[in-house]
Amino acid sequence: MEANSILVQPPVTDIWATPKWLFDALDREFGFTLDPCSDGKNQKCDRHFTQAENGLLRDWGRETVFMNPPYSEVGDWVRKAYGAALEGATVVCLVPSRTDAGWWHDYAMKGEIRFIRGRLRFGDDEKRFGGNGGAPFPSAILVFRPREFKLVSANM
Repeated sequence: MEANSILVQPPVTDIWATPKWLFDALDREFGFTLDPCSDGKNQKCDRHFTQAENGLLRDWGRETVFMNPPYSEVGDWVRKAYGAALEGATVVCLVPSRTDAGWWHDYAMKGEIRFIRGRLRFGDDEKRFGGNGGAPFPSAILVFRPREFKLVSANM
């Protein structure tokens, strides 16, 4: 093994705690009312679904949703987010920036994409990566808005 090699251990889980500063900034912009991806301890909104309640199978109505899904199922969750927006929800997703994935091309590119510069430090990075820095992948914010959403000028 070369001296420059870095051994990266795979994470123990695919649940990544949303950085507080990032959630707070997005919440100020959107005013979230639903977290469909809670584990029952990490919910970001008063109204939330746990893994047992399976947010993928629930109706999100016209809620303003913050979604940081389990990354092993990110394609299913992004498909759900896109479909929920078609039905009237506003959905903001924190996802790995996997521009080579089918779900990215099928759904993510139909929404607003905000790339995050650098690597996020998730809430439990110290345990996962021994304090060696942020996540081992880039992240992005996806925004899916209801069909009836129209951006209008404030000068009207």
